[in-house]
Amino acid sequence: MASSAPQGSESVLLLGATGATGKHVLRDLLASNHFSRVVEAGRRVTPTESLQDATGKEKLTQKVIDFEKLEESGLKDEKVDAVVVVLGTSKASAGSAEAFEKIDREYVLNAAKAAKVDAGQQRLVYLSSAGADANSFFLYPKSKGLTEQGLASLYSDCIIFRPGLLKEANRDEPRLVETIISKIHDVVPFGRDTWAIPVKELAKAITVAAEQGSANLSPDALATKEDPKKEGVTPYWVIGNKGSVGLSRLWK
Repeated sequence: MASSAPQGSESVLLLGATGATGKHVLRDLLASNHFSRVVEAGRRVTPTESLQDATGKEKLTQKVIDFEKLEESGLKDEKVDAVVVVLGTSKASAGSAEAFEKIDREYVLNAAKAAKVDAGQQRLVYLSSAGADANSFFLYPKSKGLTEQGLASLYSDCIIFRPGLLKEANRDEPRLVETIISKIHDVVPFGRDTWAIPVKELAKAITVAAEQGSANLSPDALATKEDPKKEGVTPYWVIGNKGSVGLSRLWK
C-alpha cells in the first residue's frame, strides 16, 4: 500500500513500546511529522513522566490490554493506518519454550489481527531477527519465521526487519553474546553495517518504514521480496542489517 495521505494525517499503533528497541521507536513515532496520532498498546505502557521531554507527546494515546482477552482491547476501533510490532522475548525470559512461543508468536499474531480493520488497507512493520526461518529446526528462528508468515497472511503490505546484533540495547537482563559482540563491533573497522546496529538507529529505520510503506520504500532499505509460496501468505519485504542502517540515515 502506498502511503498517499497528506503528511501529518496518519495514525500508527505500536506494540512492544516498553522493550529495548520499542522505547526508541515510540519516541521516533511521536517526533515524526508523518503521524498525527500514535497509539501505544501493551500489558503495560510507558510511564508518562518518562516522556515529558518527548517531542510530540501530545499525539500519544495509551491502551493497557490483556493479550488473553484481545476481543476486549478495542484495537480495531483505533482504525490506524500503520501497525508497528516490536514485541518479542527470549526463551530464557519467558521461562519455557511453550511460554516463549505464546508471547513471541501467538500474542503478536493475535494482536495484529485484532488491530486489522475490515475495510481499507493498512501496512504493518515487524521487528523479526536475522536468520528467521519457518523451516528451521531451532526454536527461535522458527518462531520468528512463522510469525513473519502469519503477519503476511493478515496484511498485504508487510515489511519485516531482520537486523543482526542489537547494540546499546540496555536490557533489564543483559545478553552475554550481545555484550561481547558489541565490544568487537566497536573495534573492527570493516563490515560493521552488515552484522550489528545500535537500537536507536534501528528504531529510526523502523519509523521511516512505517511512514513509507512498501510501495514507497526507499532503495536505501535494500529490501528484498520474500515469497513463501504458501496459500494465503502474501509476499513481503525483508530489510536486513545493512538496509536498516541505510534507512536509519533518512530519518529527519
